[in-house]
Order: sequence, then structure tokens, then C-alpha cells
Amino acid sequence: MWLMIPFAAIALKAQTYLQVDSRLTTLMARVGPCTLSPSYRVYPALVQAVVGQLISTAAARSIHARIVSAVGGRVTPARIMAISPEALQACGLTWGKVASIRNAAELFRNTRGLNKKLLVADQESIREILLPLKGIGPWTIDMLLMFALGKPDVLPTGDLGIRAAVQTLCGLPALPDAKELTAIAAPWRPYRTVACWYLWRSRGFVPQSGAT
Repeated sequence: MWLMIPFAAIALKAQTYLQVDSRLTTLMARVGPCTLSPSYRVYPALVQAVVGQLISTAAARSIHARIVSAVGGRVTPARIMAISPEALQACGLTWGKVASIRNAAELFRNTRGLNKKLLVADQESIREILLPLKGIGPWTIDMLLMFALGKPDVLPTGDLGIRAAVQTLCGLPALPDAKELTAIAAPWRPYRTVACWYLWRSRGFVPQSGAT
């Protein structure tokens, strides 16, 4: 039987471990405890990640709230497929994102036990299952791994907010590219998810993290 380790316990251990980097130690002292609360509901988190592609956090929150309202308060594959593509587009989505959300809904609706399968799968298996979906790229999977599945060691190298926060944290003259970011974050393994949470919080709101 699979037993889930509460993310709060992971975060607590990570906060001690990450003191290996004095810059993070200062940031953690300023921000306080990590309050990330993974949802463990994969499809709703996938929708939220697709919504957030290439737009600001504020815009993503607004559009997602409209989608939640349009489907009656709970995002599920069945409810998404029950409303028209035009209704989703009217929430503020591009047609490409509408297609991505609906394609993913079809996969979850037609694959029995997919949510449970993804909860227990390793990162590479998750990528193999979901990356073939149109409009689902590495960044979207990274968000899913962090915010839905609570994987402790994810580094979204394509995330602009993380790159900007690391630039500030390290006093870099320019945004780090994926290679530089990976090198900087190497000492944070195996808790790069928690480190990234602190980097995001240094810049403002983080979803699923209580009041900010």
C-alpha cells in the first residue's frame, strides 16, 4: 500500500538542509516556513498549469477563477467536457489552451485510475505519459510535479520567475540560462522544489500556500 509522506514534513526537513546555501538561509529567515500544500488532484492542477503558461500570475488567477465558476466550482474532466470550447475561450483562454485542457480531459476520462497512477509514478514516467499531449511542455509538467504531486526535487529551468529570483539572490548581471541555473541549484538537491518555493515567495504570491 502506498503511503504519502506529508509535504509539510518534507518542507521542514528541507528548510534545515537548504541552510547549506547561506543566501537561501537569509531568504528563508525573511519569508518564514514553507507552506506549499500540494493538491494531489492531477487534472485540476494540469488545468491550472496550462492556464498559467506565458501569462502573469495575476492574469492566471483571474482566468482560472472564471473557469472554476463556469464549471460549477469544481474542475473535473467530465465538467470541462460538458461545457463548450467557446465557453472556455470566453474565460480568457487562447484556443490552443482550450484544446490542451480538453485533450487532457479526454485522456483522464478514458484512462481509468490515471490520477492514482500518476501519484505513485516517478518523474520520468509522468513525463512520458503527459508530454505527448498537445500544449503540455516541460514547464507545465514541472508545475504539475510541484503543485499537484508534491515531488520534492523539481527545478523548472524554464520559469521566468525562478530565473529572475536567482538573478537577484546571486547578484547576477543577467538572467541565468538553464545550464547556469542547474549549476547554481545543484547544492539544493534533493529539495529544489522547496528552494524554488522560497524563490517565488521572494517575489510575491505563490498558489496553494495560504495567505500571502
